[in-house]
Amino acid sequence: MLDWWLPHWLQFALSPAWSWWGADVTPVEALAFVLALAMVFCNMRVHVAAWPLAIGSSLLYLVLFAHSRLYGDAALQVFFALVAVWGWWRWRHDDQAVATLTVRRMAWPLRLRALAVFAVSWPLLGWFLARFTDTDVPWWDAAPTAGSLVGQWMLGRKFIENWPVWLAVNAVSVALFAYKALWLTVLLYAIFTLLSVVGWRAWARLPQTTVAA
Repeated sequence: MLDWWLPHWLQFALSPAWSWWGADVTPVEALAFVLALAMVFCNMRVHVAAWPLAIGSSLLYLVLFAHSRLYGDAALQVFFALVAVWGWWRWRHDDQAVATLTVRRMAWPLRLRALAVFAVSWPLLGWFLARFTDTDVPWWDAAPTAGSLVGQWMLGRKFIENWPVWLAVNAVSVALFAYKALWLTVLLYAIFTLLSVVGWRAWARLPQTTVAA
C-alpha cells in the first residue's frame, strides 16, 4: 500500500471500522458511500447540493481507490471532482432557465469513432498501470476508467448511448470492487447499474434526433 503519503488521521480513517460479509469496512468507504447516495438523491431533485457532495465523494474515493491499488479509478475521481467544481459554479452563476433536454442518437460512424477511442485508451492505460504502478489488476482497472471517459463525453453531448456505456462500466466496476472486497462500493455501483437502466428508459421516451458528427 502506498500509505506513506497519507497524514496520520487519514491513515486512521482507512483502518477497519467493522466487518461486512467477511471484509473490513473503513470510515472513508462508509462516508464516501453516504455522500454518493446523497449526491444521486440531490441530482434527482435537481438540487445544487449535488455538486459539493460529488466533490466530497470523489475525493474520498480517490483516497480509497489509491489505497486499494486501483490507480485508474483513483485518477478518474480527480476528473469527476473537477467536473463537479465546474458544474457547481455553473449552477450557482447561471440565472437563465434550464433548457429542455434534447436527446440525440449517434449515427454509426460516430459510434464507431467512440468505440475506437475506447479500444485505444483501454490498452494504453492498462499498459501504463502495469508498467508504472504496483496494481494487481491493471487491465481490469483500466477498462472502466477508459469507459467512463467515453461515457462522460457522451453524457455531456446528451447522446442516449451514454446509458449503455454506463451500464457496462458500472457492471464491470461491481465485479472489480467485489474482487477488492469493497462491499459498500459494490452496493453503490449495483445501484448505479440499476439507475443506468432507469435513465436509459427515461431518455428513450423523449424526442430524439440523430447526429452524424
